[in-house]
Amino acid sequence: MAASLLCVTQVMATPLVLGSKNFTEQRLLSSITAQYLTHKGFQVEQKTDLASMIMRDALLNRQLDLVWEYTGTALVIYNGIHQRMNPPQVYETVKRLDVPRGLTWLNPASLNNTYALAMTKKRAEQEGIHTVSDLVRHMDANQKGKPWMLAFDMEFAGRADGLKPMQKLYKLQLDRPQIRQMDAGLVYNAIRDGFVDAGLVYTTDARIKGFDLVSLTDDLAYFPSYAATPVIRTDVLSKNPALAEDLNTLSALLNNETMLSLNAEVDIKHRPIPEVAAAFLRQHGLL
Repeated sequence: MAASLLCVTQVMATPLVLGSKNFTEQRLLSSITAQYLTHKGFQVEQKTDLASMIMRDALLNRQLDLVWEYTGTALVIYNGIHQRMNPPQVYETVKRLDVPRGLTWLNPASLNNTYALAMTKKRAEQEGIHTVSDLVRHMDANQKGKPWMLAFDMEFAGRADGLKPMQKLYKLQLDRPQIRQMDAGLVYNAIRDGFVDAGLVYTTDARIKGFDLVSLTDDLAYFPSYAATPVIRTDVLSKNPALAEDLNTLSALLNNETMLSLNAEVDIKHRPIPEVAAAFLRQHGLL
């Protein structure tokens, strides 16, 4: 894939080459950005459905000019840093580390596609559960009743910075039968259908809205920030300084609720991504 990217960019050197990953949110961000920048007078070529490391390597190797990246991905995956930090610290760290690599991080959006524990909205409201600490208190108070079941994807349940340290931080006691391991995509159905009481989700996944779930606040800040941020090659930005203002304009419009709605239009209502992206831009007077 990286080799094919190289061939294309050598032939088509003029357009901005915009990369995106292989899931709905990234495809939407790519389409929004491409349509907006085209409207602003740029030529844009989209390279979609790239794995994270392929996209990162292509950006470093000058095969891509611009991407939307997540601060937590850069911190943990690209830089191997597992130290707990607040969102501004994560952003400043990855921004600083990428300067000598010729990459500029622009303004982060208020769009944090991180992990969360979720429940059905109806049950959370009935039991007054709004945070992970609330959930733990309810589980502790219910020790003599039916044990609560929690769903986790197999990767999170097994990795060193996953379930076990989260349990330690929140003092979350779980016997082995209470942990249901399954494919990440099945967790949402398991919560909705009552197979489990709560489960691990991604905070901007359309199924949260579509299945009437609610993400619990990570009140002890266990999960790292995954703020979506435009990242551009510094040499490209120096030749096109107007891109900073244009991309920061988009960042300012994006938050979790907005992205949940956009993702739901695609994944739940099955509307085409370019159509949803164009409607978003028109809504904000940008197209």
